Amino acid sequence: MWILFAFGSAFFAGITAVLAKCGIKDVDSDAATAVRTVVVLVFSWVMVFVSGSEIGPISAKTWTFLILSGLATGASWLCYFKALQLGDVNKVAPIDKSSTVLTMLLAFILLGEPLGVYKVISMVLIAIGTYLMLNIQKSTTEVKGYKWLVLAVMSAVFASLTAILGKVGIEGIDSTLGTAIRTVVVLIMAWMIVFVTGKKNTLKHIDRHSMLFLILSGISTGASWLCYYRALKTGQAGVVVPIDKLSIIVTIAFSYIVLKEKLSAKSWLGLILITAGTLLLLV
Repeated sequence: MWILFAFGSAFFAGITAVLAKCGIKDVDSDAATAVRTVVVLVFSWVMVFVSGSEIGPISAKTWTFLILSGLATGASWLCYFKALQLGDVNKVAPIDKSSTVLTMLLAFILLGEPLGVYKVISMVLIAIGTYLMLNIQKSTTEVKGYKWLVLAVMSAVFASLTAILGKVGIEGIDSTLGTAIRTVVVLIMAWMIVFVTGKKNTLKHIDRHSMLFLILSGISTGASWLCYYRALKTGQAGVVVPIDKLSIIVTIAFSYIVLKEKLSAKSWLGLILITAGTLLLLV
C-alpha cells in the first residue's frame, strides 16, 4: 500500500508545476506564491488533525532547523515559480529535480551518508540528463534569456537545503506536524516578500481563472505531501524518495497535454537518462 502512496505523491507533485504555470501566467509570481502558500498551510494543518498527530514539547534544535528548512522552502518556491513564469515547464522542472543530486552530495558532506557505486552512477545520469533537457534559448530577451535558468538553479539549491535541514529538524518531532510548522514559516516569508516589495496591490488583479489554478496547485502540493509522508510512515525512505522524484515524468506529460510544450530528441534522451538515474536509486 505504501508504494501506491509513493506513486500518488509523484503524481500530485508532477501536476503541481503545470497547474502553477497556468495560475501565474498573468499574475506576479511572488503574489501567486503567497496566495498558494495559504492553501498549502490549510491543507497541512488539516493533515495534522486528521492524522491525530500529538502536539507536544519541541526542542530549540528542532525549532531552529524547522524554521531554517521553512525559509529554504520559501526561497525555493519563490525562485521556482518565477522561473516557471519566465521559462517552459519542461525546462524548469528537470533543473528543479536535479536537487536530488545536490541533496545526495550535501547528505554525504554534512550528514556523513555513504555514496555507493549506484548512487554515483545515478547522480551522473541525472546530471547529464538535466543538461540535455536544458535547450537554452540564445535570445537576449528577458523571457527567453538566462534569468529563468539562474532562478531554476537557485530553486534546486534551496530545495536541497530544505531536505537536509528538514531531515535534521524532523528527527525529534512527528513528520506531519513538522511539515505544518515549516509551512507557517513559508507563509510568513512569502507574504513578507509581497509587502516588502510593494506588490500587495497586485493581489486584487488575480482573476478567477488564475485563482482557481493557484488553489488547485496548492491542493495538489498538499495532496503530494499527504501521500509522501503516509508512504514514508510505513515504507522505506530509500525507495519512497526516488519514486517521488519520478514526478518529472508526470510534469512533462501534463506540460505536453495542457501547455502543448514539446520535447526535442535531445530532451527525450535527457528525460530517459534522468528516469534511469532515478530508478537506479531503487536498486
